[in-house]
Amino acid sequence: MALTSTTNDATQIIKVHCDRIDAAMAIQFKENMRGEAEGGAPRVVLDLTNVEFIDSSGLGAIVASMKQLGSDRRLDLAGLQPFVEKVFRLTRMDTVFKLYPTLDDALSAATD
Repeated sequence: MALTSTTNDATQIIKVHCDRIDAAMAIQFKENMRGEAEGGAPRVVLDLTNVEFIDSSGLGAIVASMKQLGSDRRLDLAGLQPFVEKVFRLTRMDTVFKLYPTLDDALSAATD
């Protein structure tokens, strides 16, 4: 599970470099997210552009990553492919996370 991180002003961008976050990848994803996001910017944008499949374990791993950030940091999601976005909407996780069609949309959005 490869993740890369860059920081742009008060936003840290973490890009996922695999096509799925499922039961086989969930634990590794959480560990890698913890390492990448530790001590970062107040806003984290998770770029899911390359992710074409997510299951309940992957969804749980993203929620756990949000909780690891603590209450003073925010996790937004960008670049959701149609199937991945559908999973977030069906599980009502779109009410927990701010979803952006592209990374550029996330970066240009107001960071209220």
